[in-house]
Amino acid sequence: MEDKKLTFVMYPWYAMGHLTSFLHLSNKLADRGHTVFFVHPAKTLPKLEKFNLYPQLIKFIAITVPHVEGLPPGAETTSDIPIFKQNLLWQALDLTQPKIESLVQELKPHFIMYDFAYWVPLVARKYGVKSIHYCSITPSSVSFLVRGEESTPEAQMMEPPPGFPPNSFIKLHKHEARLFATLHSMGKGSSGTVSFTQRMLLAFQDGDATAFKTTREIEGPYCEFVENKFKKPVVLAGPVLPEPPETSSTSEQWTKWLEKFQEKKVIFCAFGSECRLKKHQFQELLLGLELTGLPFFAALKPPIEAETIEEALPEGFKDRIEGKGIVHGGWAEQQLMLSHPSVGCFVTHCGGNSLSEAMITECQLVLVPNFGDQFINARLFGGDLKVGVEVERDEENGLFTREGVCKAIQVVMNDDNEEGKEIRANRAKWREFLLSKGLEDSYIDGFVEKLQTLL
Repeated sequence: MEDKKLTFVMYPWYAMGHLTSFLHLSNKLADRGHTVFFVHPAKTLPKLEKFNLYPQLIKFIAITVPHVEGLPPGAETTSDIPIFKQNLLWQALDLTQPKIESLVQELKPHFIMYDFAYWVPLVARKYGVKSIHYCSITPSSVSFLVRGEESTPEAQMMEPPPGFPPNSFIKLHKHEARLFATLHSMGKGSSGTVSFTQRMLLAFQDGDATAFKTTREIEGPYCEFVENKFKKPVVLAGPVLPEPPETSSTSEQWTKWLEKFQEKKVIFCAFGSECRLKKHQFQELLLGLELTGLPFFAALKPPIEAETIEEALPEGFKDRIEGKGIVHGGWAEQQLMLSHPSVGCFVTHCGGNSLSEAMITECQLVLVPNFGDQFINARLFGGDLKVGVEVERDEENGLFTREGVCKAIQVVMNDDNEEGKEIRANRAKWREFLLSKGLEDSYIDGFVEKLQTLL
């Protein structure tokens, strides 16, 4: 049984974080000799190819994203559209159902893994294929956020659902609950699509199992909550750590700059490939970094109201930070930056992949969640695990200040701070756990064994 080689079809949602997350898991499966057919939007191939460590076993299948009225021409991923147009991309995803059905019929895989394409289980069952919902958000996020059929009122959204793990630090602030109340009904009533809430519920309810990238040690109670709620087996893939990236000419340029500074003194700030702050918050963030007096490297998208980084910088900022601060609007290899000896602090938007990459480095964490499950991730890492400090915000409007940013950084970077000492000790403990010999292998082997039992 253990030696049986499996065939997988992977069909992730059209967001780079989801695509890379599925590809990292594909690498772990290919490493054990299993075959993967990886379905992706056509234009994302150049970004994905470099992560494919087993091209002989992981075969890319490009899909043309169907055009939907209102979707900008050529839009293929969430980074191509504003957040309020995401439901149009869901419609485009749903229109690929016939293509996926013919693929399943032709390839006859053992498993098809999906996340947002809630209709995959229906297609899979038709051909005797098992469907696994590989959820790109954490069990803690699913436990708190995926509620009932109807849209959830703001006040109710602030409170955990019945039966939620009692020792959890997870809760939502007013401005976050308001956002989720809106998000839950997004897509409702528009032709040819289901609401966000229905989509999530169907994805969990209809598959043969739900899989997560996490460990029992970190999120055990939440995994049990999800299993009880949806009455489906929960299978854990473990930390699914990405392989260290290769250096490039760009990363060498930044490495040289970092080498000018003392060990663990540089702040690295990065908010992922999609996050665009409002101009005021963009400036407060940069002024907060400046206020620390420490050298910093900020890899950020231009704010919503600006075309370029240059035009959005606070007045006189560029001259003041000359030689000790960089604000970069292009690509910076996050894993390489985080593992550089000079980098001692990571200011992050709390995307799942970013936190995974950070947890195996020695950088201290400052948490500035921006959207969606990032809020829950911040409470999990800042509250339950106590491995970072979240920047304080206004309860009503969610705005943070430069002083708040500076204060959070000082807590984790200052040796004399009691709260910081506890956080640094926890960071070291969890890093050691995640890098412990055999942990990842045992999880992936267990993952494959549990899937075998479903056949």
